[in-house]
Amino acid sequence: MTETIISAPAGQAGDSGIHDPLELGFPAGLQGRILYWIAVAFSLYQIAIAAHIVNLSSQVQRALHLGFLLLLCFPLLALLNNRGKAGITLSWIAAALGVVAAAYQWIEYVPLMMRSGAINQVDIVIGIIILITVFAAAWVVMGPALPIVSGVFLIYALFGQYFPGPLATRGYDLAQVMEQLSFGTEGVYGTPLYVSATYIFLFILFGSFLEKAGMIKLFTDVSLGLVGHRQGGAAKVSVVSSGLMGTISGSGVANVVTTGQFTIPLMKSFGYRAAFAGGVESTASMGGQIMPPVMGAVAFIMAETLGIAYVEVVQAAIIPAILYFASAFWMVHLEAGRTNLRGMPESELPSALNALREGWYLILPLAVLVYLLFSGYTPLFAGTVGLALTMMLILGASAAFGLPSQVLKIIFWIGLGLVASSFMKFGNNALWFGITVLLIWNVISQGGRGTIRQVIDSLADGAKTALPVGIACALVGVIIGTMTLTGAANTFGLYIVSVGKGSLFLSLILTMITCLILGMGIPTIPNYIITSTIAAPALLELGVPLIVSHMFVFYFGIMADLTPPVALACFAAAPIAREKGLKISFEALKIAAAGFVIPFMAVYTPALMLQNGGPLTDAIGFLPAVAYIVAKCVLVIGLWGLSVIGWLDRHLTIWERLLAAAAAFLLIAAYPIADAMGFVLTALFVFIWKRKLLA
Repeated sequence: MTETIISAPAGQAGDSGIHDPLELGFPAGLQGRILYWIAVAFSLYQIAIAAHIVNLSSQVQRALHLGFLLLLCFPLLALLNNRGKAGITLSWIAAALGVVAAAYQWIEYVPLMMRSGAINQVDIVIGIIILITVFAAAWVVMGPALPIVSGVFLIYALFGQYFPGPLATRGYDLAQVMEQLSFGTEGVYGTPLYVSATYIFLFILFGSFLEKAGMIKLFTDVSLGLVGHRQGGAAKVSVVSSGLMGTISGSGVANVVTTGQFTIPLMKSFGYRAAFAGGVESTASMGGQIMPPVMGAVAFIMAETLGIAYVEVVQAAIIPAILYFASAFWMVHLEAGRTNLRGMPESELPSALNALREGWYLILPLAVLVYLLFSGYTPLFAGTVGLALTMMLILGASAAFGLPSQVLKIIFWIGLGLVASSFMKFGNNALWFGITVLLIWNVISQGGRGTIRQVIDSLADGAKTALPVGIACALVGVIIGTMTLTGAANTFGLYIVSVGKGSLFLSLILTMITCLILGMGIPTIPNYIITSTIAAPALLELGVPLIVSHMFVFYFGIMADLTPPVALACFAAAPIAREKGLKISFEALKIAAAGFVIPFMAVYTPALMLQNGGPLTDAIGFLPAVAYIVAKCVLVIGLWGLSVIGWLDRHLTIWERLLAAAAAFLLIAAYPIADAMGFVLTALFVFIWKRKLLA
C-alpha cells in the first residue's frame, strides 16, 4: 500500500498547517510499511473481537488492546518526529516492552487471579513496566499535561501518608499500588480502557471509513448549499459542517484540522478576521463532542459508568447540543452584520439537494447506527453493524461500477440491500458473509483492487486515529485507581458539598473552575473521566440529578479546550489561521458563551436535559417546563450574543450591551423573581433598541 505511505518530515508540519504529527500519515520506508500493517492487524483484531469471531476474557482483551497501542505508538511517533537512529531504536524497545506486558497478562491470566492480593516480584516488575510505558506513550502522543496530572496522583498513591492534614492516607506499599494500578480492572485496565477496546475503537474506525468514502465532502457540500449564500455564509458553513462532522468524529481537535483546512481559509477570504475564523472553527469543532450520536465517544463511557442505557445519555445531550450550535450560528450572524460580510454568490455554490442525491447512500450506515442505538441494541452491536454496512457500501459501489448495464446495477443494489438488512434476522454473520463475497469480487474485477486499497487504508488510519484516545484511557486509569485506593475523591467532594450548603451557585462555580483546570491540555475522554470522578459526586450530593451532574462536568471539560492558556482546539487552529492561539482562544470564548450558560441552567432546571426534578417541573409539569426552559435559554443566548458582539441591525451602545447582559444573567437562575426582572429588562432593551432604530 505504498501510495498511502508518505514522507513526513517534522519540520513540514507547521508549513502544511497540520498541528498533530499523526495527521501526516504513515512514514515512508520499511519501518513505515511495517507500522502500516501493524495498524491494519490492530483494526482487524478489534473487528474480530466485536464480531465475536475471536472470544477472549475481558482482562486479556484489554491487555492486548493496550499492547497494540504501545506497539504502534512509540515507533510511529519517533519516525514522524524524526527522532534519529538512537531515538527510533529506543522507541522499538519501548514498543517491545509494551508487547511483553500484554503477553504476560495473557499468559499469566489464571495465575494472576490465583495470587490476587499477594503478587510476586515478577508481577511488580511487569507492573512498573506497564506504568512507565503508558506514561511515556501518553507524553509522546499528547504532550505533558495528562502525564503530569496522572503523575501527581501516582505520587499520592505511593507517598500519601506524608501529605498534610485531611489529604494524608494510611500509606500503601509498592506491591499494593502496583496491583491496584497495573493489574485487575481498577487501574490502567479499568473501565475507560475497556470502553476504548470495545465501543470507542469501533466508532473511530466507523468514522475513518465514512471519511474515506466521501462523508466530509458530502457534509461540506450540503453546508455550502444550505447556508453559504446567506449573510456571513462562510462562517455559517463552518458551524454546520463541523456540527455534522461531530456526529461521526471522536475528537474535537481532529475536527479542527480536517474541516478547518477548508473553512478557516474560506472565512478569511470573505473578510473575517483570522482570530475570529479560528475561533468559529474551534468552537464548532468542540461542539461536535456534545452532538449525538457519538459525542466524542464519551456517551458510551458515561452510560457504562452510570449503569444506564445509552439512549438516556443522548436524551440528556440533544437539546443542549442544538442550543450550543444555535448560539454559535447566532454569534456568527451578528459578527457578519457588524462587519457587513455578505454571503457567497449562490451560482458558485454546490446544490445541497444534488449533493444529497449523489451521496445519500453514505448517510444510510449512520442512520442505521442511530436507529439501533435508540432501539436499545448495545453500542458494540450497533457500531459493528454500522461499520460493516459502510464497508459493504464502499465495496458494493466499486463492484456495481463494473457492471455493463443499468438493469444489472439495480438488481445488484436490491440484492445487496436484502443481504444488508438480513442482519436483523441472521445477525452480523450475514453482513460479514456479504463483505467477504464483495472482497473476492473486487479482487478479481478490473479496478476493484483500488477499492481494496481504500478499505485497507481505512483500517490503518482508524488504528492510527485511535492512538491518543486509547492511550489516554489507559493513563487516566491511574487517576481512577488512585482515588479508589485512597478515597481522595471523597475529600474533594466533601469540600464542595460544604461550600454548596451555603450556596449552590458558589459550589457550581468552584466545580466549573476545577473542570476547566483539570481539562487543560487533556483530550475529551480522559478529561470527562477525571472531572466526573472528582467533581460529579459532589454535585450529586447537593441534589443535582445524576446525568445532569455528569453533563455539567463534561461540558466544562470540553470548554477547557477553548479556554486560555492551554486551549488545545484553538492552538490546533492557529497554524491554519496563521494567528496566535491565544487570540483565537479569546474569540472562541465569546462565540461559545452558550457552552458556559447551558450547564448552569440545566442544574437549576433539569428539564433542559429532559430530566425530571426541579421546582419548575413540580410547579407546572414536565412538558411545560421543557418548553419554558428551552424558550428562556434561546432568549438568554440571543441576549448574550447582542451583549458580546454589540450589533442588532445597528451598533449597540455600551449601556444597551450592559442591559442585555444583565437581562441574560438574571434569566439563567430558576427563581421567579429573577425571571420576572430578566423579562422586564429584556422588554426595556427591546424598547430602547427599537426607539433608536426608528429615530
